Amino acid sequence: MISLQLLVIIEVIDLTHTEELSEQIAKLAEAAKAAAPALAQSSESLRNAALDAMAQNIERDSGDILQANDKDLRLAAENGLSEAMIDRLRLSPERLKQIAQSIQHIRMLPDPIGKIEGMQTRPNALRVGRMRIPLGVIAMIYEARPNVTSDASALCIKSGNAIVLKGGKEAFNTNAAIVKSLKFALTSVGLPSSCISFVETLDRKAVSYLIKQKDCIDLLIPRGGESLIHYVTDNSSIPVIQHYKGVCHIFVEKTVQAQMLSPILLNAKCQRPGVCNAMECLLLDAELDAVLAEQCLRDLAQNGVTLHVDERILQKFPQLQNIVPATDEDWGKEYLSLDLAVKEVDGIKEAIAHIQQYGSLHTEAILSSDYFKIQTFCNSVNSSTVLVNASTRFADGGELGLGAEIGISTSKLHAFGPMGINELTTTKFVVQGNGQVRN
Repeated sequence: MISLQLLVIIEVIDLTHTEELSEQIAKLAEAAKAAAPALAQSSESLRNAALDAMAQNIERDSGDILQANDKDLRLAAENGLSEAMIDRLRLSPERLKQIAQSIQHIRMLPDPIGKIEGMQTRPNALRVGRMRIPLGVIAMIYEARPNVTSDASALCIKSGNAIVLKGGKEAFNTNAAIVKSLKFALTSVGLPSSCISFVETLDRKAVSYLIKQKDCIDLLIPRGGESLIHYVTDNSSIPVIQHYKGVCHIFVEKTVQAQMLSPILLNAKCQRPGVCNAMECLLLDAELDAVLAEQCLRDLAQNGVTLHVDERILQKFPQLQNIVPATDEDWGKEYLSLDLAVKEVDGIKEAIAHIQQYGSLHTEAILSSDYFKIQTFCNSVNSSTVLVNASTRFADGGELGLGAEIGISTSKLHAFGPMGINELTTTKFVVQGNGQVRN
């Protein structure tokens, strides 16, 4: 008899070794669609059991996953990947533990499936409500972030959706090891292993075939560079959740509390500069205390940040180290590195105007003690996340109470901002009658 674990290993094969790639991608999507009803109709307890097993397997299989990750890291270094990309790719025992914990956090979230919302009684005594249901099959196309593999899978299992994963070549071995562990967890509790599917090929054509599977896949979520998002959006036959880039601004208003300024700015720029919620542009109120402004810029420079400053900042603080004159290309740029655009603005109106012109609808923050200016900023800035007196690094599904996120949408249909389990569902009308007929 073949063991369950061997069955899972057999299922994860190099697609190019069998049939034509296009046919294999179609079969992968069809298998996900066939598995989706069993997951959508499963009980909360069964889905939670699957998530428990997924978290346990990640820790149990940590040695195999880290070994696969070491191989990817060696290849990344040989291929000259940037340090920011390598940081996204790198796993450690601690990061794997955090991945398992994230799965458990998702497990503990309230079950959205089957909940009826907004029930009301019509004048004819019909009772009308909306029931939350899964979207069906989600496809993820993403680059060098192996934690996306586990987070996206866990969110989809919790929300009753099957998922098809297409990771980037940078994390190919790591993703394959994680998926093997997760699929075995599904079969161990009696769910179809095809509820989590992995496109195991390095052939770039796989993406072009995957984004045409409109008969099997209900929603496409690309996460990666701007060129990837544009390609998927322009060529997909499937609805796409878009997130082109994260150009996150922090506006420092003149009434900011001095003790919070540098800690927030250093966290927003330096903690993980290669992520989409890192600060990319600092807007300083012209009326901000000059000593305070100079100190925060010096703190950034001393922490390795290259400051791309406008002419006003350059003239006001000519003695600053690690600065270069900003060019027009610096405004609206996603550096994903220890570079920061810095501009002096004449108050909140100019700050908001700058964000409206150069922002990416991702995340903006204001540091201020002025209630009315804070309200003006929150009401006027149209990004998916707006923070007050806090680092932009909090624009993350896990930090905002979603357990994790499958992506951040900067388009407004059907979701806006970090997407958790509720954003992976839709609603259908449920109407309860007692013999009514329409006149």
